[in-house]
Amino acid sequence: MVAQVRVVVRRDVAGTPEQILGRLADYQGVRARSWPDNVSEYRVVAGGTGAGSRIAYRLQATRSRVRDIDATVSIPEPNTLVEADQNSSLRTSWLVAPGPTPARSTVTATTTWNGAGGVGGFFERIFAPIGIRRLHTAVIDRVAADAG
Repeated sequence: MVAQVRVVVRRDVAGTPEQILGRLADYQGVRARSWPDNVSEYRVVAGGTGAGSRIAYRLQATRSRVRDIDATVSIPEPNTLVEADQNSSLRTSWLVAPGPTPARSTVTATTTWNGAGGVGGFFERIFAPIGIRRLHTAVIDRVAADAG
């Protein structure tokens, strides 16, 4: 049986929801500068801003697991970006909501995928979420700090 793995990262950051969502959706600029070291070979394949964009990169999910991501971007509802990998079940949803003050936002990144079975799946469910949490924390912090 394959279990779905779900990783959620929530951060309160400086910037209005419009500013933060705009930066998250800027795949040519801000997002290109926001990846931590476990992402390599990042490129924009189509578009570059918001829905209809397509991005590709290599994700070092764990010490021994590398995923080639080819994601299409959609905006299924206001204040939400979804990056859906075309090679797997991996999906990351970015929700930007008003924060505790008008000049702050709450960013929630939720990544899901169908995990492997067996012993490999056990280790994937233990270790991959650690890497994904680090990845999203770094991206959110860098996006929030990047004023362009």
